[in-house]
Amino acid sequence: MRLEGWHLIIIIVLALVLFAAPKLPSMARSIGQSMRIFKSEVREMKKDGSPEAKDGSDAVEGKVVEHPDSKTKSGDDTDVPPSNRA
Repeated sequence: MRLEGWHLIIIIVLALVLFAAPKLPSMARSIGQSMRIFKSEVREMKKDGSPEAKDGSDAVEGKVVEHPDSKTKSGDDTDVPPSNRA
């Protein structure tokens, strides 16, 4: 009888199940954690090479909702500085 590749795979899987069964969940958890770390590092490396500015110098357009100046009739009785936007 000749052992082929799939025979060896079955023997290895059985040996793992029999002798390393209590350690399998922790091994799977550590492999998953390592994969997540690897993926995040690859993502960071891709971001490092991108031409986008990361220092916040890009202008971001926004909208002020319910600004305190809009609630008062006169601007004198509020402690919020006047808006510089036109």
